Amino acid sequence: GAEALAMQQKVLDIMRRTVGSESLTFATTLVNLGNSYRSQGMLEEALARYEEGLGIVRRIHPERNVTEGCCLEGIGHIYHGQRRFEDALAWYGKAHRMYRKTVGPESEDVGRVVCNIARVLSRQGKRDDSNEKFEEGLAIIRRAVGDEHPQVADPLYSLAECKEEAGDLEGAIVCLREAQSIC
Repeated sequence: GAEALAMQQKVLDIMRRTVGSESLTFATTLVNLGNSYRSQGMLEEALARYEEGLGIVRRIHPERNVTEGCCLEGIGHIYHGQRRFEDALAWYGKAHRMYRKTVGPESEDVGRVVCNIARVLSRQGKRDDSNEKFEEGLAIIRRAVGDEHPQVADPLYSLAECKEEAGDLEGAIVCLREAQSIC
């Protein structure tokens, strides 16, 4: 919790002194700190770190960089957590485009952000759209990491929830069984 955040802040301060605040390493450290703040429910602090990291990456890599995708996705997470669903979709969409450009359309990053879009659609009650996006994201993740990789289990659980809400209990059970066999 708080101790880990304090340690990460110290790392950030050391990074600022040693590599400078205008480096990809520093921006990545900001993203990591933002992730920690987000996991602690400190959304405003997380948002500030993601935005700072995004600004750095855009200044030093105007040609685009995967770290920019991480910042964009992080901002999407914040808006999702704040129930600002349209904003979350917009930022996840930007992350999706950035990952497609930088790591390719068949990457785990692309699959993950498609599943994040599906989660927002589900929260909006758009079950058919959500189900479709979970299927798409899951397929991309499977192609990127393989069927037995632990990263496949999470979207399978989410897809099971989506299927259950749509009344497809049989489909939900199939997804849950496969997810449990991976974990």
